[in-house]
Amino acid sequence: MQKLKAFLALTKPSIMLLVVITGATALIMEGSLLQEPMRFFMAILAIYLTGGSANALNQCFERDIDAKMKRTAARRPLPMNSIGAVPAFAFSIGIGLAGLAIFYFMFNAYSALLSLATILFYSLFYTLYLKPNTEQNIVIGGIAGSMAPVGAWVAATGHMAVEPWVLFLIIFLWTPPHFWALALVYKDDYRVANLPMMPNVKGDDHTFKQILVYTWLLVIASLALVINEQFNVVYALLALALGGVYLQKTYKVMKVREVRQLKGLFGYSIIYLFGLFAVIVVDSIV
Repeated sequence: MQKLKAFLALTKPSIMLLVVITGATALIMEGSLLQEPMRFFMAILAIYLTGGSANALNQCFERDIDAKMKRTAARRPLPMNSIGAVPAFAFSIGIGLAGLAIFYFMFNAYSALLSLATILFYSLFYTLYLKPNTEQNIVIGGIAGSMAPVGAWVAATGHMAVEPWVLFLIIFLWTPPHFWALALVYKDDYRVANLPMMPNVKGDDHTFKQILVYTWLLVIASLALVINEQFNVVYALLALALGGVYLQKTYKVMKVREVRQLKGLFGYSIIYLFGLFAVIVVDSIV
């Protein structure tokens, strides 16, 4: 059982829950798989397997870095020696191939190709190049974490559309302020690991300003769905309410700058994304 938990931890289940929800939201918006629950489930499973593969490969490549950081040393299976590097790597490749096979054989080659590109982008380009070399790592790397709605839509339809790219934009703009709130709390960890995170490279003031800019852009982007006739004024009001709380908390953190407030902002960012996508789902169904 402990080994199974270690393998599961490699996929970063808490992160993958958000990824799966964003992918499922796109499927519900598109609608065609709602009449085929098994195919709907298989699309979600493929999203988890491919996203989990990218996360697991990330941990394989960063196991020495994770061992240096207090936040990860006691939480991730490789630095805790709960699992060996070779089995972890084999597991990472195995679940990735399984997810790609589901996309290819049950859906289409286009969705499999997009998922493969996402795995390679995150596990290789982001992990091995962006993260150790630029403070913009989370901004550019956020592309990978934002792709679930696009991949899900393509799996269901075989083609692109505007709607999943709006969801992509929301997640893409949400990722930096979400992550930087945590980076401000654990900047000493990143300094020890010699990773160029925004607070360590540009300082706290610049990081807070960037959090505010991205949060404003996020709130504005969330209203782009109103252009779609499927979404109405109720969605706009709820999106504004969620975004207004996010902005209020951001301004408060900028003024107070306490660890407790930063953790609270990080926590609310998760509630915000869950809440916004829940509203999108309800508005799509009703």
